[in-house]
Amino acid sequence: MSRILVIDDDPAIAELVSINLEMAGYDISQAEDGIKGQALALQIQPDLIMLDLMLPKVDGFTVCQRLRRDDRTSNIPVIMLTALGQTKDKVDGFNAGADDYLTKPFEVEEMLARVKALLRRSERTSQVTKHTEILNYGSLTLVPERFEAIWFEKTIKLTHLEFELLHCLLQRHGQTVSPSDILKEVWGYDPNDDIETIRVHVRHLRTKLEPDPRRPRYIKTVYGAGYCLELNQNQNN
Repeated sequence: MSRILVIDDDPAIAELVSINLEMAGYDISQAEDGIKGQALALQIQPDLIMLDLMLPKVDGFTVCQRLRRDDRTSNIPVIMLTALGQTKDKVDGFNAGADDYLTKPFEVEEMLARVKALLRRSERTSQVTKHTEILNYGSLTLVPERFEAIWFEKTIKLTHLEFELLHCLLQRHGQTVSPSDILKEVWGYDPNDDIETIRVHVRHLRTKLEPDPRRPRYIKTVYGAGYCLELNQNQNN
């Protein structure tokens, strides 16, 4: 049974989320502020965190950043819950390290679908070492058990989503992958063709892999079509 930590100071929302997740078969723990939420995350090591942004004591953005910086919680998937629905707020959430984003009010069915997809994606990532998967090409090697990439002999730490996105592109290196295919494969569903979600994570990957992220050499944008990972078998940086 997967354990989910709900961090939300609104009793009505926390109850709605918790009851429906429990009915879906998940083991639920709750915290009502950022300090308690971070402490509980370290204590119980949940499989997923539902994190409100507007929290007392410490806001959700800060909590998420702290969780990502701690090796004990850095790979726990996080879904942010917030009444802030502007694109900038979503980008800020992803920049803080969130894996997904739900804007209040939301449908229970949508919440459950996203939770299921995120947990399924995390499980799939842990099993990506199967021999049918491409894990290295040229100067890139993926290390699934640590969510790392060996890039020109340098170890690069990746988030869950960055790893999944890079893995998706690596499976089709040299080919253009459409946004819809990326959303379905990496996120596990089609979140209303939210292209900004992909752009944020591509930008993060470029800052880690590209010599000059403003002029990408490896993760190319094919305008109107998608993204392409261009690697040569014998490649020098």
